[in-house]
Amino acid sequence: MKIRSIEARPILDSRGLWTIEVALTLANGVRAVASVPQGKSTGSSEAVALPADAAARAVNRIIAKSTSGKTFASQAAFDARLIALDGTPDKSKLGANAVLAASIAFLRASSVARHRQLWREIWSELSDSNSAVHPALQPRRPHLRLFMNMVNGGLHAGNNLRFQEYLAIPKTDSIRNAIDIGTRLYRELGDELARRRGPGARNIGDEGGYAPDFADDLEPFRIMRAAVRRLKLGAAFDYGLDAAATDIRTPEQKIGGRDVIVRQYESLTRTSDFIYLEDPFDENAFDRFAEFASRIRLRRPSGRPLWISGDDLTTTNVGRMERAYAAGSVNAVIIKPNQIGSVTEALDAVRAARRYGWGVIVSHRSGETNDDFIADFAWGVGADGLKLGAPARGERIAKYNRLLEIAAA
Repeated sequence: MKIRSIEARPILDSRGLWTIEVALTLANGVRAVASVPQGKSTGSSEAVALPADAAARAVNRIIAKSTSGKTFASQAAFDARLIALDGTPDKSKLGANAVLAASIAFLRASSVARHRQLWREIWSELSDSNSAVHPALQPRRPHLRLFMNMVNGGLHAGNNLRFQEYLAIPKTDSIRNAIDIGTRLYRELGDELARRRGPGARNIGDEGGYAPDFADDLEPFRIMRAAVRRLKLGAAFDYGLDAAATDIRTPEQKIGGRDVIVRQYESLTRTSDFIYLEDPFDENAFDRFAEFASRIRLRRPSGRPLWISGDDLTTTNVGRMERAYAAGSVNAVIIKPNQIGSVTEALDAVRAARRYGWGVIVSHRSGETNDDFIADFAWGVGADGLKLGAPARGERIAKYNRLLEIAAA
């Protein structure tokens, strides 16, 4: 793929903050555009995103100069050039946002030039020579579950919830059916909250989930289950929680010498339909994750597995993932390409997760754009789960609609 030009400009994300968009044109005239999201709840080990103007200058003055007129044999070769140009361990010279926007634009242009769906291009990139040696690394047709954010708390909302994301996870093999029952629950949950709290309870947070005050941190699950019963959907959903514990600033409270928040986690895990707990402890608490994971596995009802997932703990970083694996901290991981800064490095993290036998949950960010890349990425790597936020707001709906398009093809 020979590059004719690459240029960047600042655009707004879903919170009205500046991010960047990159347009890359190949010598054959194929043009592709990519924009990058940004998080509010971020791990301290994430790659560094520069202010949008600085990131755009890095693309226009450094990346463009080094890549325009050049031919790259693969995505890995292009990303290697970007990583070398930056030359820092955390992308702090060019900015992870500049590097990732260029990386995605190149991948998208390559897929158009090859007349392939973007997810197939991602599938192809994941199928490297190691796959023949390690069967676990071979791309899989996804049995993709949607982790749909129904209630927002923590840094994503202005309410009294300490925890960040309350997730409903449809139990169906069909993406179309999962989105259908998920959107029905979302609407009914809004009605249920309005009946209990008044019309203002329909206000939403950064990721589209409802964001009123609640009686306690676990009430959202009780109200979700009430909405499911009202819809007569039976056992159509599992549930999950992203605690984002690094951002919980309230002092720990003890009852009988035990942390109240840990008691809340234990209460959730006693129900068989609760299957996912993300970042229950601080971003560097590898041993505390491991101790909790070991204890909970012995107490699960009917032996049903529970995913304990790292996000701020692991930050799509193979080095931190290796540390979590050695400690036995998690059995699942969040993959966010903008945490690490390039498509190739995000694929490396997926490969590591598969070697470890972990669940792979691909995720958007709280500050999103209309770019639907993450839907293709999740499908292309054969992810176990995908977090797109609530089925609300245009930047989230764009990704749900792209997922429907992929699944129907």
